[in-house]
Amino acid sequence: MPNHKLRPEPGSTVRLKDYDPDDCDGIDKDTAAEEIARLQERMQSLQERLYAEGKQALLIVLQAMDAGGKDGTIKRVFEGINPQGVFVTNFKAPTPDELARDFLWRVHRAVPPKGYIGIFNRSHYEDVLIVRVNQLVPEAVWKGRYEHINAFERLLTDSGTRILKFFLHISKDEQKQRFLDRLNDPSKHWKFSTGDLPVRERWNDYMEAYEDAISRCNIPAAPWIIVPSNRKWYRNLVVVRAIVEALEDMNPQYPAPEPGLDRVVIPD
Repeated sequence: MPNHKLRPEPGSTVRLKDYDPDDCDGIDKDTAAEEIARLQERMQSLQERLYAEGKQALLIVLQAMDAGGKDGTIKRVFEGINPQGVFVTNFKAPTPDELARDFLWRVHRAVPPKGYIGIFNRSHYEDVLIVRVNQLVPEAVWKGRYEHINAFERLLTDSGTRILKFFLHISKDEQKQRFLDRLNDPSKHWKFSTGDLPVRERWNDYMEAYEDAISRCNIPAAPWIIVPSNRKWYRNLVVVRAIVEALEDMNPQYPAPEPGLDRVVIPD
């Protein structure tokens, strides 16, 4: 069953210290693996129906600190999913062309069309996170973006796109260990960037920015889920549970067959 403790009430003030990144809700790793396998099988069936129906879309937003597990979540949770109906968008630093437009322009272009699951690896929330912490725009500008984001997400949901937003919550100590693992494993050197270290030094500033983003943009149409992510297997379980729950609620259906199929004869 979903752990609703991880879903703050819309309108409430979120304090991340109230969410334990080591929490696993009393579940052990083996039990989680069995449930993940079962849920993935169900997700595959629901995704096929979503694609066939072509009337709804699902947008999954993943946000986290560096080494928080966004890539690993995508790789593990979506194992076995038909890639024809799923695509991932990674939001890097905006290009000059993107900066010449409003901050949501590049995001809106990446929203999944009906029938698809879209995954955002980082998202429009960077414009109230890194932009805020690094003072890339005036305070009045980034503060105004919360309501722009809420209006944008309401537009998407009103247009048939279900939104799930996950904050993959790791501790600062866990991030340090993951950085060390990358440094100690040559096959993971490519995942380490010295540019991540100045961000780590501003950990508290980012936690405050995340708390405000989650609190101000946790609307019923597009809820946030705070995922304890120190244990990767529990992180994956929470995410796949929420996705299956959302797809079940969307209840996509296969389209009606052409009339007269029972009389079709396939020629030799």
